[in-house]
Amino acid sequence: MTIEYSGGGDPDRILAMLWRRTRPADPEAKTPRGRKPRLTLDSVVAAAIALADAEGLPAMSMGRVAGSLGVGTMTLYSYVPSKAELLDLMVDEVLGERTLPAPGEPRPDGWRAQVELYAERTRAMYDRHPWLRHVSTVRPPIGPGMLAEREYLLSTLAGTGLTFAQQDAAAMAVATFVNATASLEVESAQIERATGQSHDAWWQEREALWEEYFDVERYPTMTHIWTSGGFDKGTSDATAAGHEFGFQRLLDGIQVIIDQA
Repeated sequence: MTIEYSGGGDPDRILAMLWRRTRPADPEAKTPRGRKPRLTLDSVVAAAIALADAEGLPAMSMGRVAGSLGVGTMTLYSYVPSKAELLDLMVDEVLGERTLPAPGEPRPDGWRAQVELYAERTRAMYDRHPWLRHVSTVRPPIGPGMLAEREYLLSTLAGTGLTFAQQDAAAMAVATFVNATASLEVESAQIERATGQSHDAWWQEREALWEEYFDVERYPTMTHIWTSGGFDKGTSDATAAGHEFGFQRLLDGIQVIIDQA
């Protein structure tokens, strides 16, 4: 599937839309005459997200979104200038759904538990919105959802003794790992749903690999782990175990640096 890239819209237009809820209303602004608008930008974004959730990102065209709202495509363009801006709005909206604790709000005790909360809510976000794995956020939408994530992760490491550069690097490492493994888990679940076949059943159909082609002398380490029961977990369980093992070891490594500091 084609990857969509966030951050491709006009900077001035998208920033105004992303931060629309944080600006106070202009008391001198005049109420426009004529018929009241049928839609709001919020309702357009919600409709686009619902469509992508149900049918995948390719279904999220401006025409399809307009149709789901009962308006013409040209009407939709009066709310959002292009699909590029709409995609940015969608991504930032679902990032904000995690409702990570803001400054001053209650949160778990200890930096590690706070990072684990981030991971838990991020994985749940990908599960609700599988299309996220098809969006590259190398150039992210710089909206409230994105900055709330950044603020939260950095705040979990503040006061730990890490240097400011280490706090930034650790936060980036956590976000990169969690997003990558969450995306992989979603992809795994989607393949099973799309094919109607479990991963374990798929591997079982390829049993001939082990009987006819696998050379125990060429792959001695794999053979030893296999005969010792190291591969006994099913594929889905192994994926989850791999996430948990890698995530906890990443946190262990950060803790080592904190202890040294």
